[in-house]
Amino acid sequence: MSGNTTKSPIVTLTPAPTLDRTYFVTNLHPGAVNRADSVGEELAGKGINVARALHLAGIEAPGVVPIGNAEKGILERTGSKNFLIPMWIEGTIRVSTTVLERGGPTTKINEAPKPLTHEEWLRVVDLTEQTVKDNDAKWLVVAGALPIDQSTGKFVDLHPIFDRMAKLGVRVALDTSGEPLAYWVRQGDAAILKPNAEELASAVKRSLLTNGDVIDAARELCAHGVECVLASLGSDGMLAVTKNRAWSTRTTPVKVINTVGAGDATLAGFLAAITRNPLPEGHEDIGVSFNVPVGAMAAVQWGAVKVGQPTSRLDNIDNLPEVFLTEDVDLSAKLKEPAIYKEN
Repeated sequence: MSGNTTKSPIVTLTPAPTLDRTYFVTNLHPGAVNRADSVGEELAGKGINVARALHLAGIEAPGVVPIGNAEKGILERTGSKNFLIPMWIEGTIRVSTTVLERGGPTTKINEAPKPLTHEEWLRVVDLTEQTVKDNDAKWLVVAGALPIDQSTGKFVDLHPIFDRMAKLGVRVALDTSGEPLAYWVRQGDAAILKPNAEELASAVKRSLLTNGDVIDAARELCAHGVECVLASLGSDGMLAVTKNRAWSTRTTPVKVINTVGAGDATLAGFLAAITRNPLPEGHEDIGVSFNVPVGAMAAVQWGAVKVGQPTSRLDNIDNLPEVFLTEDVDLSAKLKEPAIYKEN
């Protein structure tokens, strides 16, 4: 077993990690042969990215990952051995390919998650629970795509994780998408959800055109039991929404190089801030027991720093941009990047 023995308030689980290869290209010509200027390789996946980012803030967050045993040297090769705890399973790891054109768009191709046997998934759940106990953690982050359970043909079941964390008094922050998000938002088991605008629109099955639309959609999720929804809105910043309150936060404009991994940095920034900045006495009226406004400000700062960096990982949290927070949200303000819901 790998990982740091220092206890941490936060543990992460990446159910479907990926080997992320980034190709840096100048003047990309679609449909033609292109030569990469350079290639980067890292072990990635949302939970891994969150754990790695938390390490930058001195939070030794261990990350649980199921990894194919054909890749025994991958932790050392990618510099991940010091913070990841692998559950070795049969097979290989999926590969995600990012093509980053200098001065141009980012193209990402993700291989589908490797299916797990039911027994493998239960071993992952057991390892996650033990890691949380070993660290006396207060938060578990479950982030990224979910693999298919080979015995059912459906996505792996998160109920055992939520049930065990509830017994331990541990809150779960969930960051996933698609069908799993649509299902789990209505179970009300997650304390925090971190959808982007498109994911939130898909979850409520309607388009989001204004701040008010986003808050209404987030409150719909809160009505199921979710304590806080962190809605990432790209250039519109972020809306942090609880059952009764909402905060809009953004930073000064930054140069965007690579948006991949920005949401993971955002979640890491939020968790780092709330674990280190508990609610002051007399602020219980916030409706939840963690410091949402302070967390929201750190979240957008970390996300802004990330988009100015070239790879999917957050390399540093230096030179955080100025941040603005308001609870006086203009509900009628139109989103610069509206989320248009399209039924499948």
